[in-house]
Amino acid sequence: MNLLITSAGRRNQLLDCFRRSATQLGIPLRILTTDIRPGLSSASLAADASFAVPPSTSPGYIPALLEICAREKVSLLIPTIDHDLAPLSESKDKFAAIGTTVIISSYVAVHVARDKFATIRALGDVGIPVPKSLVLKDYLAEPSKLSGDLIAKPRAGSSSVGIIFPRAPGDLAGLPPDDYVVQEKWEGQEFTVNVFIDRAGKLISAIPHLRMQVRSGEVSQGLTVRNTALSWVAERLTLALPGLRGPACFQAIVRPDGSLCVFEVNARFGGGYPLADEAGARFVTWLLEEQAGLPSSATSAWEEGVLMLRHDAASFVRTLHS
Repeated sequence: MNLLITSAGRRNQLLDCFRRSATQLGIPLRILTTDIRPGLSSASLAADASFAVPPSTSPGYIPALLEICAREKVSLLIPTIDHDLAPLSESKDKFAAIGTTVIISSYVAVHVARDKFATIRALGDVGIPVPKSLVLKDYLAEPSKLSGDLIAKPRAGSSSVGIIFPRAPGDLAGLPPDDYVVQEKWEGQEFTVNVFIDRAGKLISAIPHLRMQVRSGEVSQGLTVRNTALSWVAERLTLALPGLRGPACFQAIVRPDGSLCVFEVNARFGGGYPLADEAGARFVTWLLEEQAGLPSSATSAWEEGVLMLRHDAASFVRTLHS
């Protein structure tokens, strides 16, 4: 089986998870990756083959991926970053026509998850607790609608880029008024919940982990923890985003009194997925089983108390040759 992981970046652990699962299933697996500059991607260096492609915002992005998939006979395509999701969701039928299955949610689900304000509205509509939120232009028009400590973030942001903690409305005056969302700032323990939703839209597994330490928006220390309220949110998530499929995750803050709010959904593998995999929620195994036509081993069982301590590693490349 040929697997393509797009925008591979530093997702070395995701490659490792797929290789381990393929070995256990007895599936010969060849992992391919794409990136804008694969020579500077550690995951691309670890792949069996890698290919340079235009940015996902370029008109040439999907044609480049289609050409690679057709030439390399790719069976399964896995996106890893938010920017890839919309163009791939729009084009999944084109990939299916050449024999490539794209693991992607519906275009509507991808669009809502990509927009933090739309996410808040969709979650709130099904009773999931969310922080009070306003689009920046509405907040600046009437700041009294939000009180206390606030946080402002790009509606389509990721990796904590562009986040501001304003002390007064004037601190936000120069920002794009339609492209930022302002929210009440919650304090408490921050969790990510990795979820897997099957092809029929049924939630199979939900694994919360406490984000003990975070670097550049990605968890570097995490601990799997059972939380009844977060499990309830996971069940409601399929109502808020009925087109969600495959691996996804959401982020929440839980206060000491047990109250919580959900503030973000990612319609893709989360950066902390390897922790869920180690705890027994083998999303990658279930995807390979689906693609290979094998009986599914998907289960809701997973292990609590698994601690992940990420560390830096280096890849080395000789760039000068005599």
